[in-house]
Amino acid sequence: MVTTRRAAKLATSTSSGETMSSSRASTSTSTPRTSPFLPTSIERIFLSIFPIVLIFGTVFSILSPETRSARYDPVTQSHSQDPTKAPSYFAQKSNVFNVFFVKRGWAWFSGAFALFIFTHPSTAVGSRRLRAGLRWAAVTGLWILVTQWCFGPAIIDRSFRWTGGKCELAQREVTMGDTSVGEMLTAVACKAAGGKWKGGHDISGHVFLLTLGTTFLMQEVGWAVARWSGRAEERCVYMEDGALKSANVEAEGSAREDAGRSSLDLGTKFAIGIMGLSVWMLLMTAIYFHTWFEKLTGLLAATVAYSVVYVVPRFVPAVRQIIGLPGI
Repeated sequence: MVTTRRAAKLATSTSSGETMSSSRASTSTSTPRTSPFLPTSIERIFLSIFPIVLIFGTVFSILSPETRSARYDPVTQSHSQDPTKAPSYFAQKSNVFNVFFVKRGWAWFSGAFALFIFTHPSTAVGSRRLRAGLRWAAVTGLWILVTQWCFGPAIIDRSFRWTGGKCELAQREVTMGDTSVGEMLTAVACKAAGGKWKGGHDISGHVFLLTLGTTFLMQEVGWAVARWSGRAEERCVYMEDGALKSANVEAEGSAREDAGRSSLDLGTKFAIGIMGLSVWMLLMTAIYFHTWFEKLTGLLAATVAYSVVYVVPRFVPAVRQIIGLPGI
């Protein structure tokens, strides 16, 4: 009888243990994972800043009496540049922030990135700096292709020509029999020659630059600081065998090797300052420059460029092996 009771207790205990294990396994299995094709929850919050800023700026420009009453020139994509007639100091292309920050934007973003990479302790692990440098090169290459040079005119200039845009000076030369000028001029060359770049769709280079540069710093600085601070990893990646796993599986070193160090060092603070100024100038662009559709295409172009470098590696292991992921 005693043996029977002991056997019954043992069976009950074993059954309870199996039930608890099964429950834990079920809970673990059912834990939702972020799709590698989509931004994480924290990324969605920060990425939403850009369309919100552009929408707010566009609505403000429509409702503001000063902006609405100021004459807008679709050729220059701006309001009157006369200081006495411009709706705001920031509506003037000669404002100090536009001249010394936006016009030299990629140098500022690159400088902030370099300062962070070479000062923050999280980037000193293994090959993180090398891979971060490769990601910077990739983003810089995309910026060059869109705004500076794409085996000839930049993509922005090519799209302007594809949608019917021309240089007025070039049109005059073509009428006189010189067709070479019309084929070679870009927006910069056209304006330098005294012509007017008009007639086509002009993707907003300012929106593209400010959005791409800010998201670039958000990724490089944000994830490195988050992991160094001990924040849980949200990103998921596809492995070579097709398995979906947390990005932690490829991390070099621990999330935070020195718990006594502050994550907000000089490089981090400088990068945050550059991102803040960039968002402010994006708002000024949204209010005073370009049409809503030109700003939208600038945002879409930046989103595509950002995704190529920071989303594609999550589901393409071969790319991830080369450029890695920020903070990993």
